[in-house]
Amino acid sequence: MSQLDLAAAAATTPRYMSFVETGRSQPSREMVQRLATAMDVPLRDRNGLLMAAGFAPLYPEHDVDHPAIEQVMGALQRMLRLHEPYPAVVMDRRWDVVRVNDGAARLFTGLCAPDPVPDPANVLRLMLQPGPVRAAVRNWDDVAPSLLERARREAVGGVMDLATAELVDDLRTGADAAVLTAPRSIAPIVPVVDIEFDFAGRTLRWFSIISTIGTPIDITAQELRLESFVPSNQDTADLWRQIS
Repeated sequence: MSQLDLAAAAATTPRYMSFVETGRSQPSREMVQRLATAMDVPLRDRNGLLMAAGFAPLYPEHDVDHPAIEQVMGALQRMLRLHEPYPAVVMDRRWDVVRVNDGAARLFTGLCAPDPVPDPANVLRLMLQPGPVRAAVRNWDDVAPSLLERARREAVGGVMDLATAELVDDLRTGADAAVLTAPRSIAPIVPVVDIEFDFAGRTLRWFSIISTIGTPIDITAQELRLESFVPSNQDTADLWRQIS
């Protein structure tokens, strides 16, 4: 945003914005909030802005098991149950899985067998780094670049978690860099990039839908997202119901 656009969005003047940028003026707590809102700054980083301006942080951050976000976690848990028998997971900002339904547990347990599912299970690592889950993805060359694009696109406010950013950088410069950075040639008539898994000697084809909390005022709540897997064809739907 230009200084003029930011000033207009924050209901102030370009002159005052210039003074804030050069340190000639100290913004009030309210002004910090207005600037953060105008720039769509994530809650986590709004706290950082407030502290940099000499104010106490405003937004709380709670563990997923804390009573303060019980309402949010309860709603997500109901959505997980309602999506049965198909897989669904809740992930945090680092792409660590914090909740699963029975369908997801069945899918990832089967993909990782005979080894247990890692704890914590990180979706980016499972899908992109060498291992049984990646090996089971039949169309990995198409899925992997799309997943990296998602990691950037779904970062809250465009600010990627440090650990996730380091993982993405490692992947983009590693042995698979040619695949992960090459332009994809998906036919334009395809609406989504399916994930094709080899599972129990059969092929399962899924696409996913991502849900986030609409009006969060807690950092954890803002950074959680629910990924629901949907069968891409009737064969997958029928096979999964047989397995379930």
